[in-house]
Amino acid sequence: MKATVKWLDHMSFVGESGSGHSVVMDGAPDVGGRNMGVRPMEMVLLGLGGCTSFDIVLILQRQRQAVTDCQVQVEAERADKVPKVFTRIHIHYIVTGRDLDRKKVERAVKMTAEKYCSVSIMLSASVELTHDFEIIDLAD
Repeated sequence: MKATVKWLDHMSFVGESGSGHSVVMDGAPDVGGRNMGVRPMEMVLLGLGGCTSFDIVLILQRQRQAVTDCQVQVEAERADKVPKVFTRIHIHYIVTGRDLDRKKVERAVKMTAEKYCSVSIMLSASVELTHDFEIIDLAD
């Protein structure tokens, strides 16, 4: 797996993944950025949310659950001093579908956190990760 990041100007950069997709990253105005893209640390949270969402949907589909939507809200706290690493991350899953089995959703959340989501497992080595979930049942 490879990625390339190229400086554009000011504090703006474009990142290109090995699969050929690009994303603009930028800094806050107080450090010379122009607020034209996602911050690099936000990219980490987006990567975490994307990785774990992918797992949740795939696991539930394989269990023949009628999942119609999955949203993941990720909130993080950072250290006050440089390096301002993440110290705590909470992941809240909102899983929508018809007649979803609560135990299967709970198991999917546990499996992504402990076995499948590479980003989550990597971060958990140095960050306190917590999670919870809610189910929106369309059958109601």
